[in-house]
Amino acid sequence: MNENTIKAIEKRLGRLEDAVFGKKIRPAPKAKAVSFSGATGGVRLLISKGFFNSKKVLGEVREALTKDGYHSCRQTVDMAIKGLTSRTGPLIVLKEGGRNVYVRRK
Repeated sequence: MNENTIKAIEKRLGRLEDAVFGKKIRPAPKAKAVSFSGATGGVRLLISKGFFNSKKVLGEVREALTKDGYHSCRQTVDMAIKGLTSRTGPLIVLKEGGRNVYVRRK
């Protein structure tokens, strides 16, 4: 094989790789900044502090949020916690004595 044939093969190989694998490698998406605003943010703050390492009822969660400066009604805090107890969320909900208790997912 001569020099021109090798260059032509390399050029064609480069075009095929671009067609198959794409020309540009996409950068990884940037992680979202963690925001602790609102009722859900307050619950996320408690999760980051390790508050939910043991079982907690809604009243205990509201008291902890009040200590951290989050003042929300019972329904708002309940909905914020329920939003974080999805299948892939950081919390799980258990029934104990007819009451919901919340704990961090392991």
